[in-house]
Amino acid sequence: MDKIIFATGNEGKMKEVRMILADLGLPVLSLKEAGIDADVEENGTTFEENAAIKAKAIAKLTGQLVLADDSGLEVDALNKEPGIYSARYMGHDTSYRIKNQSIIDRLEGKSGPERSARFVCAIAAAFPDGRVLTTRGTMEGRIGYEERGENGFGYDPIFYLPDYGRYSAELSLETKNQLSHRGKALRLMKERLHEILDRQ
Repeated sequence: MDKIIFATGNEGKMKEVRMILADLGLPVLSLKEAGIDADVEENGTTFEENAAIKAKAIAKLTGQLVLADDSGLEVDALNKEPGIYSARYMGHDTSYRIKNQSIIDRLEGKSGPERSARFVCAIAAAFPDGRVLTTRGTMEGRIGYEERGENGFGYDPIFYLPDYGRYSAELSLETKNQLSHRGKALRLMKERLHEILDRQ
């Protein structure tokens, strides 16, 4: 294995991925950089299943070690919605401003711990020999009462971190990498990959 492909076209995500995986000693390429144009249907029922479907499909195409992630927001009072449908919640083309306001509206009358929520990220690694590993990271918080902050995207502006007194979209990139669900799942995956790659 001479490289790792991370199954995303999102440059912001690639920046975070490269920072965390730098010491594996292998170049980490996005789908675009690897010259891959594939649309994989993620029809699993969990974050782990969706990440594995994506990683296995690209590994089959390329014969390389492929990492993929699936992530989303779980709001406890809404039966863990939007969950694995976070990106598709209320329709693919609906702006996050509208999605975020809908979640705030649905929690009207709830306060404190009743607004508990978490970001979840599962990462799957698919090896050319068919093996698949998965890791999961979470970031616990609450749904705020309004959008705040300019540093995030998606549901970040409504995700409040009581321990820090800030919304996710108000954190610096460095702090977010330390706390984020994706950062935690990636660091766990890095440990697992180190063990495997060091044995080869």
